[in-house]
Amino acid sequence: MRLVKVAAAVLNQTPLDWDGNQSRIVEAVRQAKRDDVSILCLPELCITGYGCEDAFFSPGVQETSVQILKTLLPECKGMVVSVGLPMLVSGGLYNTACLIVDGKIAGFVAKQNLAGDGIHYEPRWFKPWPAGSVGEVEIDQVTYPIGDLMFELGKVRLGFEICEDAWVGQRPGASLAAQGVDLILNPSASHFAFGKNEIRKRFILEGSRSFFVTYVYANLLGNEAGRAIYDGDAMVAAGGELLAAGDRFSFRDWGITAAVTDIDATRMMRTRANSFRPGAEFSPRKIDVGFELPEVKPCTPLCAKPSWELMEDKKAEEFGRAVALGLFDYLRKSASRGFVLSLSGGADSTAVAVLIYLMSQLALKELGLEGTRKKLEVSLRNVEASSETLMQHLLTTVYQATDHSSLTTRDAAREVASSLGARHLEMNVQSIVQEYHDRIEDVLGRPLTWSQDDIALQNIQARVRAPSVWMLANVAGALLISTSNRSEAAVGYATMDGDTSGGLAPIAGIDKAYLRQWLSWMESEGLEGIGPLSALAAVNQQSPTAELRPQDRHQTDEADLMPYEVLDRIERLAIRDKLMPKEILPYLQVAYPDESLKQQIGWICRFFRLWSRNQWKRERYAPSFHLDDENLDPKTWCRFPILSSGFRKELEELEACVEA
Repeated sequence: MRLVKVAAAVLNQTPLDWDGNQSRIVEAVRQAKRDDVSILCLPELCITGYGCEDAFFSPGVQETSVQILKTLLPECKGMVVSVGLPMLVSGGLYNTACLIVDGKIAGFVAKQNLAGDGIHYEPRWFKPWPAGSVGEVEIDQVTYPIGDLMFELGKVRLGFEICEDAWVGQRPGASLAAQGVDLILNPSASHFAFGKNEIRKRFILEGSRSFFVTYVYANLLGNEAGRAIYDGDAMVAAGGELLAAGDRFSFRDWGITAAVTDIDATRMMRTRANSFRPGAEFSPRKIDVGFELPEVKPCTPLCAKPSWELMEDKKAEEFGRAVALGLFDYLRKSASRGFVLSLSGGADSTAVAVLIYLMSQLALKELGLEGTRKKLEVSLRNVEASSETLMQHLLTTVYQATDHSSLTTRDAAREVASSLGARHLEMNVQSIVQEYHDRIEDVLGRPLTWSQDDIALQNIQARVRAPSVWMLANVAGALLISTSNRSEAAVGYATMDGDTSGGLAPIAGIDKAYLRQWLSWMESEGLEGIGPLSALAAVNQQSPTAELRPQDRHQTDEADLMPYEVLDRIERLAIRDKLMPKEILPYLQVAYPDESLKQQIGWICRFFRLWSRNQWKRERYAPSFHLDDENLDPKTWCRFPILSSGFRKELEELEACVEA
C-alpha cells in the first residue's frame, strides 16, 4: 500500500477582499495541516475571488494576487497545496492553479477550457492554454514553469483539471492518465443550479475510474459576488468510488473534506485494465519537485450525506438552502442592517419572508447565536438579539393598504410575519393614491375611469408604496427586497418603480407555479431540521391577485394573463428551448387537449407579445440569484433586444390557423 491523505477545501471568498481571502486560505491550510493532510486542493481563483469581472484586467489586481501568493508560501511548509490566481504570460492573462510544495512554488497549471456560456464570461478575461504547451513566468527574478504540467512528488504523480476542463468531451485528464498520473486535483468555481451536484459527482466518479486516479474536487462556497451561489461541493473519489464528500450550503467561512487514498490500488487497476494505453499526443511536461509524501494510516471513508440530500423532493430543500445562504452572504457582504420587505399577504412576498426566516434558522443551527452575531456584525451592531428575537432585528415587513386591499391579505401578512418572528408594520396609503389621482384629473381636465385608464390606476397604487418602504430601508440602513418572480418578468406583469423596487430580487429566477408548490411544501413538510410552517395556509388558500382593481372586479393574476402553468410551459419552450410560436402549438395541443385552438393560440400570442414588449423591464430588475438554466436575467443569461418586431410575422401566421 502507498497511502496518502488528500483533502478539498471549500472557501467563502469575496472578489478583491485581499485580507479576508488570504485569511480564509491560511485558516484552511492550517486546519489541513493539523489534520495531517499531505495534499490540499483549494478552489479556483481563490486568491482574487472568481467574480472579479473586468477588474481582472487591472495590473494592480494581478500584482497583488502574486504578492498574496508569496505570503502563503511559509504556511505550506511540509505539505502540497494548490492555490488559484490569474497569471500574465507573454501579454495573455491565464486562469491558473499554483502548486506549492513544501513552502516553495513548483509551477503553475493553466486552464485549457474556459467557461464562456450561461453566466460565465471567462473568455472575456482569460486565454485558453494550449494542450501540451509549457511557458515560463518570472517572480522576483526566479523563473517557474507554467502551462500543461504534471508534478512528480517522490513516486507519486499529480496533475490538474481546472473546473471547465472536466466538463468537456476531451478532458485534460485523459492525457494525464496516459502519462500514469496518480492524483488529479480539480479547483473549481462551479455555480449552484438545481441538481447540478449530481452531474459533478458523475464526472468525478467517472474521471477517477476511467483515468485510474484519485480525484479531488474543491468548489467555492456561498454568494461570492452577488448573483451566483456556490454550494461548497467537495468530493474525493478513487477508482470510481466516493471516499469523502462534504456538506453543501454551509454558513461557515471554509471547510475541509479529507480522505486517505491508496495510490497502489489505483495503479493496480490501471495495470490490469485492457483499456489503458500509455502515451498521449499532447502530453504534459513532468516537473520533478523532489518531495516525498509522508505515509499515513488507513481510515474509514467519510462519504455519508445529510438525509435531505437523499429526499425525493430534493429540489425543495436545495431551493430553500441555496437562497438562504445567498441572502445571508448578500446581507453581510453588502454591510446592510437587515432586510425591509413589502409583505402583501400573497405568495411572492411570503416566499421571500420565509427564505429570510430559513436564512436565520440555518445560520443559528450551524453557527449558534454568537457565531451568527459575529458574521452579521453590521446587521446586529448594538442589538441585544436572542435566538427568539433574531428575526425582529433582521426583517421588517410592511403591509400598505389601499381601498382595494382585502382583509384576507392583510390578515395573512400579519399572521405570516408573526409566525416568522419579523417586525411587522401596517400603513394605509389610500390618501397618497387619491392625491395623485386628483392631481392628474386636474391637469387632464377629465375624470379618470377604470374603463379608460385601467393600467394607470393600477400602477399608481403599486408606485406609491415604494417611497415608504425605501424610506424605511434608508432610515434603518437596511436592504430593500424586491419580490418579482420569473413568470412576472417574462410577461412584464409588474409595476416598474413599484413592486419591482429594491436592491435584490432573490426569487426573480423562479417561476410562480413552483413558488406556490414550494410554499405548500413548506406548510406541510418544511426543510429538514426546521419543520413545517402552518401559518402559510393563510396564503396558500388564496388565488394570486395584485389587488389593484376594485374588489367587485374580482381581479386575479391568471385572469389578467393566463394560467401560470400554461405561462411557464410556453416560457420554457419559447425562451429556454428557442421554439417559434408555430412550433409551440403542438405542445399545447398535447398538454391541454380540452382547450380550443383559439384559446391555445391566444395564449401563445399573448406570451410572445408581452415578452417582446417588456425586455426593458427585465433590464431594470434588481440583481437576482441564478438557480437554473431558465433564468431570464439579461445581464448574465438571457439576452433579447429591447426593441424588436415582436414576432409580428410569426404571430400573424399562427393566428391565421384559427381562421383556416
